[in-house]
Amino acid sequence: MAPLLEVKNLSRRFGAIAAVDDVSFAVPRGEILGFLGPNGAGKTTTMRMIAGFLAPSAGTATVCGADVEQDPIAVKRRLGYLPEGAPLYVDMTPLTFLDFVAAVRGLNGGDRRKRMREVVERMQLGGVLHQRIETLSKGFRRRVALAQAILHDPEVLILDEPTDGLDPNQKHEVRELILAMAPTKAIVISTHILEEVDAICGRAIIIARGRIVADGTPESLRARSERHNAVVVRVHNSELTPAMETLQGLPGVARVERAAQFDSTTDLLVLPQQGRPIAADVGAALRERQIDIDELHSERGHLDDVFRSITTKP
Repeated sequence: MAPLLEVKNLSRRFGAIAAVDDVSFAVPRGEILGFLGPNGAGKTTTMRMIAGFLAPSAGTATVCGADVEQDPIAVKRRLGYLPEGAPLYVDMTPLTFLDFVAAVRGLNGGDRRKRMREVVERMQLGGVLHQRIETLSKGFRRRVALAQAILHDPEVLILDEPTDGLDPNQKHEVRELILAMAPTKAIVISTHILEEVDAICGRAIIIARGRIVADGTPESLRARSERHNAVVVRVHNSELTPAMETLQGLPGVARVERAAQFDSTTDLLVLPQQGRPIAADVGAALRERQIDIDELHSERGHLDDVFRSITTKP
């Protein structure tokens, strides 16, 4: 089955600067793709080209088989776009704004009223429908902007920082909404919140200096962390020296660090060689030396470690 969104060798130059450089990826129906990168990496420029708001210098992007340059109207019918900053007509109310968007999208009669009701209910906008948008909080403005992106029930969604400005409860609600829509859509989410990738994305792309530098599941990316399969073990301070000596001599251990110190105990971070599982060996070695363990757990690795490592390489 053909992907709903396909990007091939997409590039965009601003003079001598390559903001996006030969980016290619595809998103099938049912996938939520996290699109990650530091500020200035090219995320927003890529999304603007996919949405047809910015012409590429080279390459192509297709939405449901329609080319963004050759058939832009067909693309916009099948695509919902939440831009960076969520620009809105602030002198309108959410009701008049969404009614205007529905008219632009060609929704009429019963379909229009039905979609308006569904989206207002999903985004919990009922209490502010008749307030001017300029009076709304940042969180409610974000909800109105997301409402316009999904109003016409598009098959492809491009969401630039969809939970920006929302409180934890609102973030959870928006994530649940995205997960509920995912089976019938291809969704791309740009975010700086790495926990969001873990929460809803089945795949993540990291972009740096305009190029894709990593592409995989959150779990496979996390496995590239130095702390993947690392072990944290809590020992009594009276046994700290023999514990460190035992662990540093253990096969498969790269090094041992003091992670945290308390009144009577210390947490040791035991880092493995090449990410191999070492928790069982660590526990067995300490028990053999009759060293008491207050706590022992294995770590999955940290996405933020991988993100920093990948995006700061020359």
